Amino acid sequence: MSYSDCMLCPRRCGVDRTAGERGFCGCPDGALVAKYMIHRWEEPALAGEGGSGAVFFGGCSLGCVYCQNRTISGGPVGEPVDGAGLRRIFHELIRQGAENIDLVTPTHFLPTVLEALEAPLPVPVVYNCGGYELEGTVRRLEGKVDIWLPDLKYSDHRLARRLSGAADYWETATAAIRQMVRQTGPVRWEGDKVARGVIVRHLILPGQVENSLKVLDWLGDTFAPGEVLVSLMRQYTPMPGMEPPLDRTVTDEEYDAVLSWMMLNDLHGFVQEDSAADTGYIPEF
Repeated sequence: MSYSDCMLCPRRCGVDRTAGERGFCGCPDGALVAKYMIHRWEEPALAGEGGSGAVFFGGCSLGCVYCQNRTISGGPVGEPVDGAGLRRIFHELIRQGAENIDLVTPTHFLPTVLEALEAPLPVPVVYNCGGYELEGTVRRLEGKVDIWLPDLKYSDHRLARRLSGAADYWETATAAIRQMVRQTGPVRWEGDKVARGVIVRHLILPGQVENSLKVLDWLGDTFAPGEVLVSLMRQYTPMPGMEPPLDRTVTDEEYDAVLSWMMLNDLHGFVQEDSAADTGYIPEF
């Protein structure tokens, strides 16, 4: 896997980023770090008391129209860093007390990330992604990621195409998540923190309850209780210019319906209060 014939994500652009060609993500042949920080708003079992050492990368291979991080995800934003520079960022965050290193949307910079992760770190590595990953990319990271934190956004192909331009999202993401679980095995706890395993995030979208129910059905049917954790997210915040129903937050009725379905599927994990739907929780980039 390289930048010279880029096939790092399911877009499979095949461009030579080392020669200045740009694919879907629009990014060059080296990592762009838009921000790194101690992030205290991840799931409590990740952030702990010290917070996550979040590294936000510029650009994205998914491009959701409702993305809260669109100021950095929409293109080549951030400071260029090589593998050694990225490693220094990791150690600076650990020095600040980070409970883990939280790589946020890193796949389109995989060669640089792999270089930075060549030697083990003294804290867990979290791979925080949109779930739209190739199985081969996941396999390439085996032994370097302790906690996978993928989204599982869509069960509806039409919705995935309309909102993320990825009609193949469901097949691609479910195959990737299966591979993640094969690597880590069931979730392993150390005290009140997750030390290893897979936490699947699902963002409830306004007006799309059926999409959420099918996502939860698949998780309940595929994994034993507690084998993976589910983070049910109510934080959808409408960005300017969104059309109905995406121009509003999730209603209590929608949230209660999805939460009840999560319980019926015997899925364990985390939930959010309605106060999470607030732009104040979006980092300033």
